Amino acid sequence: MPLEVDTVQQPWSSSTKPAPGELELVRVFVNTIDVETGEEKFDSAENLRSWLVERRLLGAKEQATAGDLRKTVELRLALREMLAHNNGYPLEPDALPNLERAASRAKLTPRFQADAPPSLEPAAAGVDGALGRIIGIVFRAQSEGTWQRLKVCREHTCAWAFYDSSKNRSGMWCTMKVCGNREKVRAYRRRARSGARSSS
Repeated sequence: MPLEVDTVQQPWSSSTKPAPGELELVRVFVNTIDVETGEEKFDSAENLRSWLVERRLLGAKEQATAGDLRKTVELRLALREMLAHNNGYPLEPDALPNLERAASRAKLTPRFQADAPPSLEPAAAGVDGALGRIIGIVFRAQSEGTWQRLKVCREHTCAWAFYDSSKNRSGMWCTMKVCGNREKVRAYRRRARSGARSSS
């Protein structure tokens, strides 16, 4: 069964503008590393375990190993590369194979329901199963058509995962006020330099 979603307060949410439903967990998972500051939430197996337990993806008595940490970071990178693809970048060749390896370790199994779309649920326990639940959310989002709206910011110094709520799915930056403005300033400077060269 899919994770129960509390639309008022989701246990994994960290944004005032979350992605819809369970997809917010994927957005928060990708943002466990801050590209701009270098802050890393998964800097140890214990911190990974705590993060998963807090979001009810892992039992309180279950453990995480250094190998689990490596697999988690690999999956996070694969998802980030897929979100970059959603924002117009070419898909990195290792993204889908890495995602498929994580899905295989999770032993994802289809679940069919009479009044809801099918889902993928992990048969594996531990961290592999926890990551499988995240992959299951990706599968449902792709089936429901919301996946393409989850992107990473085109501002290369930011690369923050955000949900594009624009009508035509044209959003490129996590925030126009900051990252969009940075690009506008750069574009203005490029035009100014080009104009200066052509007039000289």
